[in-house]
Amino acid sequence: MNFLRHKKQLLVQKKLYNPLLISFVINIVAYNVSRLWTTSSHHINMAVRFDSLIPVIPWTTAIYLGSYIFWMINYLMGALQDDEEEAYNFLCADVLAKLICLIFFTVLPTTTFRPTITGADVWSRLLRTVYRMDAADNLFPSIHCLTSQFCFIAVRKSSFVPKWYKVFSMLAAGLICISTLTTKQHVVADVFMGIALAETSYFLVKVTGLARLYNRVINVNYEYERKLK
Repeated sequence: MNFLRHKKQLLVQKKLYNPLLISFVINIVAYNVSRLWTTSSHHINMAVRFDSLIPVIPWTTAIYLGSYIFWMINYLMGALQDDEEEAYNFLCADVLAKLICLIFFTVLPTTTFRPTITGADVWSRLLRTVYRMDAADNLFPSIHCLTSQFCFIAVRKSSFVPKWYKVFSMLAAGLICISTLTTKQHVVADVFMGIALAETSYFLVKVTGLARLYNRVINVNYEYERKLK
């Protein structure tokens, strides 16, 4: 891919480490920290009648878990794109959205009903493993859907990403969102809020210029060290 060939040398640039590392850390914090004070709180189930009509499709667990690979690739592409301002719009919006998720998880704890998976096939066993490892809370907005939408945002304006991959990213994000429903990890409200929050955060960052401040703050040490050389 031309994008990767053109930007391969940037992988060693110290400046790229800060925003990518911060996005990774904030994602973990947003999803887990609120449990320290909401475990004993009343959790709301936001399912509606339509959610009960969506079937459990165990093989879509492959899509649900495969999203992690998709995230890594597209976040790297988003950070390495040629337009630095756009890269920081994406990265700053990601952090803003995850912090808003933390607020939602704190003030509006949610949960959902998970069916009993009785199948003996590999996908059913894998889905049961997901249920055991991932608690049914911190659902609204869906970070899975929010992050997948950011994967599309990360590449859709890049001049170095071919059109076919942009289309693939849009479709992949959509399929991942669907998989959160067919694995019963989320309900419809979680999905739509996750997508809406990603787009709203990106819009706010662009119109306010917040990304420029974010760039200066997180790279202050990098700029100082560069001036000393």
